Amino acid sequence: MLALQSTNKPRLLAEVRNVARMRHFSIRTEQAYVNWIRRFILFHQKRHPRDMGEAEIRTFISHLAVEGEISASTQTVALSALLFLYRDVLKKDLPYVSNIERARKPKRLPVVFTRDETKRILETLEGTHWLIAALLYGSGLRLMECLRIRVKDVDFTYKQLTIRDGKGEKDRITMLPAKLKQPLLRHLQKVEVQHEEDLRAGYGEVFLPYALARKYPNAPRQWGWQYVFPSGVRSIDPRSGKQRRHHIADSTVQTAVKKAIRQARVSKNGSCHTLRHSFATHLLEKGYDIRTVQELLGHKDVRTTMIYTHVLNRGGKGVLSPIDEV
Repeated sequence: MLALQSTNKPRLLAEVRNVARMRHFSIRTEQAYVNWIRRFILFHQKRHPRDMGEAEIRTFISHLAVEGEISASTQTVALSALLFLYRDVLKKDLPYVSNIERARKPKRLPVVFTRDETKRILETLEGTHWLIAALLYGSGLRLMECLRIRVKDVDFTYKQLTIRDGKGEKDRITMLPAKLKQPLLRHLQKVEVQHEEDLRAGYGEVFLPYALARKYPNAPRQWGWQYVFPSGVRSIDPRSGKQRRHHIADSTVQTAVKKAIRQARVSKNGSCHTLRHSFATHLLEKGYDIRTVQELLGHKDVRTTMIYTHVLNRGGKGVLSPIDEV
């Protein structure tokens, strides 16, 4: 029985990958789903998922919360992976999976840099890392949104950026700060030289989402489709096997920003995402409408944006302490 299951397991995971690609999942989502499905199978002693169901899912997800001590968001990803496995891959209808021990999601306020702290952090960075961090703060971008920007989505005339396939697979438009126009133009001139060298060497293709590569076979080599922040080296695409130049790795930017925070002597436990938090908070401080900030951030619900108003309520919701009147 074990031998039979072990031979079936790779085929099942291969089918998971195939269906994930048909659903246009990102490579990160695909890898995360495969990992959770593999852990689910191992947790239940390598039983085939077809022979399991709601009870086994409930046991596994509850185990993650109680004994695995994972975060609420990670537990949600694990559950989504298993629901995808049964409903989309195995084509097996599942009732609502109830009575799950849910991981507690703590209510935490976002860390926000002051304007002076932000300035000191940016002054510590240089080159491409500075430009990326400046866009995170100046345009309110998530890190991966910034790294996935294509050349065609930068509009210097109207001073705006088009963010494609953001969180929730939504597109939006946000500002391109005037201060970053010339640095970004100089950066793109260098990137274009690199792209032309790739083309002369027989490369120069970039990954295109969905079926665009089949619909527009010449597009992967065109300048407009190239990443604004390409990697310094070419690599093998894990899906197609082609050698391409992907965007710069997010880990390198995260490391550079963490180092800059320390060098700027900022004591807050910040990160790349803190620059986005600071963007929202500083706009609200200047009196911009919360709905406008919501659209720039790409939040689905205005209540998500409202969390940044905590910084505006200085001194305990704006209340004047009696000691200040003594």
